[in-house]
Amino acid sequence: MPRKYGKSAQKEVKREMRRYKKGTAHSGTKHKPVKSRKQAIAIGLSKARKKGAKVPKKSSRK
Repeated sequence: MPRKYGKSAQKEVKREMRRYKKGTAHSGTKHKPVKSRKQAIAIGLSKARKKGAKVPKKSSRK
């Protein structure tokens, strides 16, 4: 079974988690601080997608 996430996506999430733990991670246009681990991971994956890394598409809410 092939990997779902590429190495570059993994690095991006790792980088975002470090920023979250330091307390320097912010999100959105309002630049609010990130409060949860899940939110930090989502931001990391979003940044990886923008860079063109191998990341599955966002699940569409029904």
